[in-house]
Order: sequence, then structure tokens, then C-alpha cells
Amino acid sequence: MNVAVAPNIRRGAARVLVTGGCGFIGCNLADALATRGQPVLVVDLLSRKGAEENASWLKARHRDRIEIVNADVRDANAMRDAVSGAAAVLHLAAQVAVTTSLERPLEDFSINAAGTLNVLEAVRQLNSTAPVIFASTNKVYGKLLGSEDVENTGTRYQPSDGRYVLGVSEQAPLDLYSPYGCSKGAADQYAHDYARVFGLRTAVLRMSCIYGPRQFGTEDQGWIAHFLLQAIRGETITIYGTGLQVRDALFVDDAVAAWLGALDRIDQIAGRVFNLGGGIENSVSLIETIDMISELHGERPALQFGTWRPGDQPWYVSDVRAISGALDWTPKISFRNGLRALDRWITTRFGVSPVLLQEASA
Repeated sequence: MNVAVAPNIRRGAARVLVTGGCGFIGCNLADALATRGQPVLVVDLLSRKGAEENASWLKARHRDRIEIVNADVRDANAMRDAVSGAAAVLHLAAQVAVTTSLERPLEDFSINAAGTLNVLEAVRQLNSTAPVIFASTNKVYGKLLGSEDVENTGTRYQPSDGRYVLGVSEQAPLDLYSPYGCSKGAADQYAHDYARVFGLRTAVLRMSCIYGPRQFGTEDQGWIAHFLLQAIRGETITIYGTGLQVRDALFVDDAVAAWLGALDRIDQIAGRVFNLGGGIENSVSLIETIDMISELHGERPALQFGTWRPGDQPWYVSDVRAISGALDWTPKISFRNGLRALDRWITTRFGVSPVLLQEASA
């Protein structure tokens, strides 16, 4: 697939810039924007698994309505060129794995923290009225709860503290844990502070376990898709920890609806930070997810257990009341239905062909 190379970006109608727009969430966002008639400029390094396939999918669906530029957020000049004249900036480009941040912390910082600052500075200097929505993460809260703070209820952990009955709110203190948590936390705070100090129209979305079609999951990132892929391959799933750890899962269509809602209401929410996840209603443990996959496939995947990894949270569920109230938004797709939809997409995309399954794991 042919893509433009920064900084030679065509000038035309005001487009929404989506950095990381060939990644899982980014390409779904770009698709939704183009579907509702918005010209889109996607900037992506095309280095992650599935990125080139997602780029081809976007171009096949939308042709000239989407332009894709191969560029790096660490390139300040490329970001200045991309941002200039943009109708809005949806910033999702990132290094996304805790494990990679442990192996290459300087690279992790340069992409997540310095790269985000490049984007914000370009907006501040060249296009200060453009809305900026930043993709943050629940990892900015750190481990939040230790093993001594949760109770084993059989198939999942549950917090002992009743304050978390509806999940973790935005008032929870930040506790940046792991280089990934630090780099994303720094970017999160820069995006928040550029609204306070420079008056930019920014909003921060701290996301939790988004899943759905066009996700090429790995052991390090995208665990729900990874579990399904391993089950389809008939390969062993490794669970780090006990499997009782809990996350709230949000189907990508619901996540996209929240992003578009934030963009449409930026004047009402500028300067705010929101947790974006499935909430209590869509909370699930790893073992419970395995049980659901077993029901879908008619057999239980093979499991093995490893030691906890740095920064792993025994329990995290987003309190989504703030974003629900601000955007008149709630998750529509239950985890069970969303898992079934993702399973259909993965099965259709990868099937049972040994060649395609080898490609999925490459």
C-alpha cells in the first residue's frame, strides 16, 4: 500500500488528525469519522503488527476521504506539519506495552512522553483552537490495590474497601508504576496542564481494556484478543498471577462513541480527565474470561500460570459516572456479546489455516 511520507502532507479541507490511526482503536476511530463524512489524516509509523493491514482496510473503505502518512510522533517537524490546519487532533500514537517499557525505557519515554509533547507544542504554536483528545491509560493509577486489599470470592478478586463499589474514580491519586505508567502519566498530565496553562481545548481519556475487531492481540497487549487467538490455535494460554485479577472491558464501538462524544462536546469538557472503560457492569476476571471462551468453543483452552509481572493490578474497574454524565454516554455492548463479536472477527480473519495462524503469531 502506498502512503505519503512526512512532511509532504497535502493541504486541503480541514481534516481530523488521528495519530496512531492504523492501530486498533485508532483505525476504528478513523473509520467512524470518515463514515460520518469527516476527512481524516492518519499519522502512523506502521511498525506494529496489523498496522499495514488496518491501513489497507481504511483505504479500501474510504479511499480519498482518508490520507495515511507514515510519520513518527518523535519527529517534531512532522508533527508541526500534520497539526497545522487540522480540525481536531485525536492523539493515540504510543508505545503500549508495559513489558516493552521495562526492556527499553528510553524509547518508551521518547514515544509516549516526548512524542505527546511534540503534538501539544505543535498545536499550541500553530493551531491553538484545535481540540486535542489524548489516549491515556488506567495504568496511571499504578497497582492501586495490593493482594492484602482484595478478597478471593471464588472466580475473582473483590476490593475489601467499599469505596470502590462503583469502580475507581478520577479522584484516585496517581501512582505511576513501571516505565510505561510513568511515560503515559507524564503525557496525561501534560495534556491536562496545556488546557490549564495555555488554554488549549484538551481532554484526557484514561482507557481500560478496550477490545474488538481489528485488534491483533499479543501476550503483552490486547489480552482478550490474545486469549481468543491462542484458543483458536489450540495453544496454551499463560496467565500471570492467579487469574482472579479483574478488569473492566469496553467494546471498541462503545469506546469510539465516547471519543466522538468527547470531540463533539469539547467546549463543555475541555480541561477535564475521564476514566473510560466498561464499568462495574462489564467487569470480568481472567478466569471468568477463560470460562466464556470455553463456552464459545466447546472446549477449555490449555492454561499455565506464571508469576505476577511488575505493575500488574489485582483489581481495576473504571468508575464511568463522570464520562457518562458529561457525554450522555453508557456502554451498550455487554462483555459476553462483545467477546462473541470479537471471536467471530478473529475466526473470520484467521480461520483455522496453519498459515494464517502462523501469521497471527508473527
